[in-house]
Amino acid sequence: MVSALAPQLVSQPEPRLAVLIPCYNEAATVAKVVADFRAALPGAAIYVYDNNSKDETSARAREAGAVVRSETRQGKGNVVRRMFADIEADVYILVDGDDTYDATVASTLIQMLIDDGLDIVSGKREATGAAAYRRGHVLGNRLLTGLTGLLFKVKLRDMLTGYRIMSRRFVKSFPTAVEGFGIETELTVHAVRMLVPMAEVDTVYKERPEGSVSKLSTYRDGFRILLTIAGLTRRERPLVFYGLIFLSFSLFTLAFGLPLVIEYIETGLVPRLPTAVMVASTMVIACLSLVAGLILDTVTRGRWEEKRLFYLAIPGPHDLHRP
Repeated sequence: MVSALAPQLVSQPEPRLAVLIPCYNEAATVAKVVADFRAALPGAAIYVYDNNSKDETSARAREAGAVVRSETRQGKGNVVRRMFADIEADVYILVDGDDTYDATVASTLIQMLIDDGLDIVSGKREATGAAAYRRGHVLGNRLLTGLTGLLFKVKLRDMLTGYRIMSRRFVKSFPTAVEGFGIETELTVHAVRMLVPMAEVDTVYKERPEGSVSKLSTYRDGFRILLTIAGLTRRERPLVFYGLIFLSFSLFTLAFGLPLVIEYIETGLVPRLPTAVMVASTMVIACLSLVAGLILDTVTRGRWEEKRLFYLAIPGPHDLHRP
């Protein structure tokens, strides 16, 4: 006879999983992506958001069994923002619809997120062929990841990966603002600023199947991502942003103003008055930039504390283990 005081076994509810697939003209691959994640995660809800595709992306996704919705504002950032707002789940799997990522590791990454109490597990791309990861994209990714790492102290090797496992706590506290491919940069910077626990795991990165074309432009989108980094630095680390402006104008002032000061000390004359006016103006701009950075840094710290408190108010991954 079992004692009434013996602990009762309570079945743990399975976490709600949502696979998020933003798509634009991916009719050649989206059905395969949906099928692969359906096989890898049988209990997951799979959502495809079509971003004004000109082909049969929506029809192919629907035939494969995905929940298909649309976002009319163009740009991956707009699609991800809509997905994060609309979909309710405990764990989110964000993946591109181009059939380049490995669905079979999804369950392992999800278990890692839950067991280790992480908010993000990123799939670092390991190319399986020369055509899978173009040299221009590799170089651009390294440069942009390195720059972001320098500015925001990010310790990731592949900031621009399109394969991420995320907790509800992170997704619902993420105030995305970008519209295009800069969304990966903003996801990374927000995670770093919120001090969220995260990890990076090597994952297979395949070549695009025949008939599938990349929408990423090396130079155009690289420049847009660079602008996104600059904007995030201004918004999230204003003292660094305006401090760089202060440093630039100060060095300019010293380069052109120091000879004038030396000449004035030696002769008591200021022979190049326009230059003197210019360096005085640039030094004023430098000082104003420094003051602006100091003030905005205080404001940003207050905003950061509010966002951090909102983030902490949402149950984290470890709570999925609780009955």
